[in-house]
Amino acid sequence: MSAFPGEPDNLTDGPPRSYQVPPDELEGAVRETLSHQVAVARPLGVDPAGQAIRRANRIRRRRTAAGLAVAAVATVLLSAGMAQLGAETGRDGAPIVVIGDPDLSGRPFPTASVPGTDPSPRPSAALLGSETLVSAEGRRLVLPDVGPADRVQLLPDGGGWLVVSTQTTAGRSLRVVQNDGLVQVLLAGAGPIVLAPDSRQVAWRDGGDLLMAGVVGGQLIGAARTAAPAGAVPVGFVGDSVLVRPDPADAGHILWRPGAGPLTEAVDRKTVNFYGGLPDGRLVGQISTDPGRTCLAVLDPNRHLTPVETGCGPDLSQDGVGGISTDGRWLLVNGRIGKASQALLVDLRQLGSNPAAVSAGPPMTGAVIWTDGSHAAYLDAAGKLVRVDVGRVRGGQPASPTAVPDVPAGDRPVLVAPF
Repeated sequence: MSAFPGEPDNLTDGPPRSYQVPPDELEGAVRETLSHQVAVARPLGVDPAGQAIRRANRIRRRRTAAGLAVAAVATVLLSAGMAQLGAETGRDGAPIVVIGDPDLSGRPFPTASVPGTDPSPRPSAALLGSETLVSAEGRRLVLPDVGPADRVQLLPDGGGWLVVSTQTTAGRSLRVVQNDGLVQVLLAGAGPIVLAPDSRQVAWRDGGDLLMAGVVGGQLIGAARTAAPAGAVPVGFVGDSVLVRPDPADAGHILWRPGAGPLTEAVDRKTVNFYGGLPDGRLVGQISTDPGRTCLAVLDPNRHLTPVETGCGPDLSQDGVGGISTDGRWLLVNGRIGKASQALLVDLRQLGSNPAAVSAGPPMTGAVIWTDGSHAAYLDAAGKLVRVDVGRVRGGQPASPTAVPDVPAGDRPVLVAPF
C-alpha cells in the first residue's frame, strides 16, 4: 500500500535484486583498487638515502680536517725546531743537528774480538783508536765511520758512544755511535766540545757564542746560548752548569748557569786546571799562588770557586791531566819528583797537611779512568795502557805500561769511561 494516496507503491512484484557476486569478480575488484593506491606516489616524512649520504659527507669532512690539523701541527713543530737550531748557530759552516733518522740500509755492524776467545761487544773500560775500541782486557770492538777521536764516553743507557772528534780545519764534530753500527752526526764544524760526566749534556763554542744542550735519543734538545769573550772555551760541567775558561792563557774560570742568565765577568782569578768533583759536590783543581808555583785546592762552586782547602806539597805540571777516584780519596795527576816527570798519586784526605805524592807510573795523556776507589787506567805518551793499583803504588810499585793489542800503527787510542 502506498504511503501517499494516489501514488503507486514501489514495492512491486518485479524481478528480485541479486546480492551475490562471483568470487573471481570480487578478487579482481580488490586487486584493481589496491593497484590504484600503489600507483599514487606519496611524499615521505624523511629521506633515508639522503640522510646516509649527508652523514657520510660530514664524516669525510671531519676526517679530512683532522688530518690537515695533524699535518699542520707537525709542520709547525718541525719548522720551529729547525728555526731554533738555525738561530743557535747563526753563521756559515755552523754545527749540524740531525733530526731525522739516517739511511739504515747497508750500514756495517760493529765487530768485536778477543785474542783466543769468542767475539764479545762488552768492554768494561775501552779505548778508541780511529775506528777501534779496545778494552783493558784486550777485547777489541771495531766501529766504522767515526774517524780520529779526542774524547769518547758511553751513552747513559749503554747503547753506544758519544764521540768527539779531533780538531780539523773544519772544526770538531760530535757523533752518536750505536751498538748496531748506526752513526749519527749531532754537531759538525763546532769549536771546543765538552761532555757532562753522565753523557746527558754537551757544551760547545760556536763563533762568538757558547751553547749547551741536552742529549736525548740521539738528538740535541733544549739548546741555550750566550755571548762569550773572544777565546773563552768550555772545559767541563759542574752539575747543570758549564765551567768556562775566559782566556786559556790566564788563570781563572767562570761557572755559566744557563737558567740564570748570560755569562758574567770572571770572579775567580786563581784556578788553572780542574781534575774533577768530590762526592759532596766540591771540586778539586790547581790554583796559582806565588809566581811560577801552583797548589792543589778543594773549591766551592757555590762561592765562586773559592778555595776551602789547599795543599802545596806535590810539584804539579800544568797540562791539566788528572782524575779523582770514585770515592773521592785519591788523585792521579801529572807532576815531578825531582826532575823526573811522572804520574803522581795524592791522598786528598791529607790535602791540608801538604802530603807528599808518590810515583804512580809514567806521565799520563788524555782521560784518566777510575773503575773504583783503588784502580785506575790511563795512556802514556806512546799510547800504551797503564793500569794503576793504589795498593801496589803505595807499596812502592809504580804501574808499568803495556802495549794495546791489535791497534793499527799510527792510530792514537782514546780512553773511554767504563759502564
